[in-house]
Amino acid sequence: MPEKAAPTRQLPLRLVDRSPSITGAEIVAELVPPPQFEHASFESYRPDLDYPSQLDAVERLNAFAAWRGRPGGFFSRARRAKPELPGIYLDGGFGVGKTHLLAALWHGAPGPKYFGTFIEYTALVGALGYAETVKELTGAKLICIDEFELDDPGDTMLMTRLLAELIASGTRVAATSNTPPNSLGEGRFAAADFLREISAMSSNFETVRIDGLDYRRRDASGQAATVGPEEFAAMTDALAGRGSRVSVDDFGALMRHLSTVHPSKYIKMIAGIDVIALRNVYLLTDQTDALRLVAFIDRVYDAEIPIIASGMPLHDVFDAEMMGGGYRKKYQRSQSRMVALSTGELPPHAE
Repeated sequence: MPEKAAPTRQLPLRLVDRSPSITGAEIVAELVPPPQFEHASFESYRPDLDYPSQLDAVERLNAFAAWRGRPGGFFSRARRAKPELPGIYLDGGFGVGKTHLLAALWHGAPGPKYFGTFIEYTALVGALGYAETVKELTGAKLICIDEFELDDPGDTMLMTRLLAELIASGTRVAATSNTPPNSLGEGRFAAADFLREISAMSSNFETVRIDGLDYRRRDASGQAATVGPEEFAAMTDALAGRGSRVSVDDFGALMRHLSTVHPSKYIKMIAGIDVIALRNVYLLTDQTDALRLVAFIDRVYDAEIPIIASGMPLHDVFDAEMMGGGYRKKYQRSQSRMVALSTGELPPHAE
């Protein structure tokens, strides 16, 4: 009996060698839920019964899904007899299932429909121009915006204008944003901020508050894993020896490279990679670099690519000034994702 051939050893790859291009059409084609939510449904959502608002959110999203006719299903209850608004906003902390519910809503909707993060929609406008973006998205039954960002006035105004035009043409809109958890409740929810920033069309949105704990950190240490130089080399060599496509980059070199690649292209930069290894992680003191890293980690998290890192634990890379500043919500969300990516606590697929 012939011996089984050993896996072909793959040479380590470097993300810094990748400078992909991306077209507007490619961005539109990517406006679907990330892989871990490919099969998300209201029935597969597992609410934490200690927080009744999670079950209530499912009920209210069922009511919002007008295309389903009379809402029903596993979570169905008696409905309010009131007209549904064309927009719904899921407001809550990290890891309470907002993206799962948003993806479940998208999967149940008829096409054409689009699902993307705030940055993906602004990148689409950057690639196509405003008028062409409106033309491309007009006619959609549903637009889902995950992680609606409120900290850049220009982008917020752009998205508000875009959504106002789409809603006027008959499109329904669902959005989420992350807000920092706080045991005292102060500043925990962003509904007031969201409605204020989109004031011109805030009357179109129903706000759904979702309480709960971050599932990514319920059973984890809350710390991003880090390894020493020798273990880093042994792990990457072993993975490559088994045929995994491992990218190995110096953290500083990657940060410099990210400054040369538009965030809309990060998804193509990591395409085909099984594991990302980052050597010599260090504290960031430049906010522009930090925001690029947030955008990069978002794409890595969506693609479910584990990270091996040496040096400083990844979740500690944002300095104290950043963590106390206006972008702290983004940094806290990114910290949660860094812990998940480096400890193997990635979210289960919604099957």
